Amino acid sequence: MTDDQKRISAQREIPASTEALFEVLSLPEKHVALDGWDTVRGLDHGDRITEVGQVFTMNMEAEHMGGQYQTDNHVTGYEKNQRLAWKTAPAGTQPPGWEWIWTLEAQGPESTLVTVTYDWSEVTDEALLEKVGFPLVPQEALEDSLGRLAAEVG
Repeated sequence: MTDDQKRISAQREIPASTEALFEVLSLPEKHVALDGWDTVRGLDHGDRITEVGQVFTMNMEAEHMGGQYQTDNHVTGYEKNQRLAWKTAPAGTQPPGWEWIWTLEAQGPESTLVTVTYDWSEVTDEALLEKVGFPLVPQEALEDSLGRLAAEVG
């Protein structure tokens, strides 16, 4: 499988400024409202994302994880009003390689092309790859997240 086959993306033009969208995306407490897979339950701790290196912890719940659990999200990309990215890991561990990436491209003063990408190309643990069966999150969940983002800024 090539690296291009180890990521999925969804894209949507949203009638809002990059600033308004980034305002929502950079606030981890808003992520529960954006989760198109319905696994995020709330923010345990973390501040507005302002730089690479920050970590925010989310309360999660999913059957494939045996119920409730937490994730630490390590910010790996930050370009104000353009890009946010983080690698997710079970709380207290280092990220095994999958990453969430949000990019914002202005299409005018009040219109933005938003892309959300779920990328597992850096996962190298063969046992984990087999166990998880990437992509763990379906394409439809990414598309739903974009709809939720549009509603959140609308």
